[in-house]
Amino acid sequence: MSDRTWTIESICEALGNPMLSKKFLGEINRAPAHELLTVFAKWQGIAAGMSAAGERGRSLAEVEAATGEVPGEWVDVTERIQAEAAAARSRGAA
Repeated sequence: MSDRTWTIESICEALGNPMLSKKFLGEINRAPAHELLTVFAKWQGIAAGMSAAGERGRSLAEVEAATGEVPGEWVDVTERIQAEAAAARSRGAA
């Protein structure tokens, strides 16, 4: 994951969303003693993933600001999404 030292506080900060933090705190507070490490590890993984995604997004934004383009290979799926939306609408979905 990362070399970061994870604590309950740092997990809450990395989650970046008060509702997620509340859910994490609720789970960690209600976990029986023998499940604390499992619950902590689960949320540490979630927080690390969100933190890494944030770092990646900031890195891409810097490159885009400097070059005017987002790096990487991009696949245009607009037509597929529009077809799926049309199919959903025809079935009566919102």
